[in-house]
Amino acid sequence: MSTIAATSMLGTYRRTIIVSVVVLGVLFFSMVPIWPAQECVSSGGSDCLITLRRHVWVNLFGFFGWMETTWFGVIGKTWGAAFAIVEAFHLLAMALLGGAVFVADARLLGIGFKDIPADEIVEKAHRVFVWGLGVVLFTGVFMACGVAGKIYYLPVFWYKMLALATGILFVFFIKRPLLARGVENISPLTTKVIAVSSIMVWVTVAATGRWIGFAGS
Repeated sequence: MSTIAATSMLGTYRRTIIVSVVVLGVLFFSMVPIWPAQECVSSGGSDCLITLRRHVWVNLFGFFGWMETTWFGVIGKTWGAAFAIVEAFHLLAMALLGGAVFVADARLLGIGFKDIPADEIVEKAHRVFVWGLGVVLFTGVFMACGVAGKIYYLPVFWYKMLALATGILFVFFIKRPLLARGVENISPLTTKVIAVSSIMVWVTVAATGRWIGFAGS
């Protein structure tokens, strides 16, 4: 009986488990220290993952060079006013996205908006989040094309991309599916873990994005 229950639970959380493993794998691939390539040979292959990561980074150089030649890249580099306007929309969209995350997660933590049903807040906040994310991605691509040659060499840019990808995967493949069952059908501990994890991920996205501004100046 216990085996059946365990299997049922694994099936219920299968997508969450798979995405979590993928995210952890990407984090490991991205965050482990970089060692010289010759150590891949001397170690008998145990350090080849580091060399593979370096090759991936080097091979992306041509793509970033191409980004600067696109219309977005030309406009971003040529017309500073256009870049500034797009950046303003990017920041506004980030504020919209962050507000949606804060409202939903505050309700899940039980520290605000208690007079409104949790499911209603979560659903409406998610719609706002999707719109904000769409604008953030569009304006972010525009700005990245304009300064592709610079951000390619900034480690913090890659950290932001990692945090952003983690946040998107977390929202659409972990948080959203779990909350779709109804907040009242989820244990309070689980909802709090979801909310705290969500806040941590998106604060990291915002912080690394701001850090790019300092590092690139």
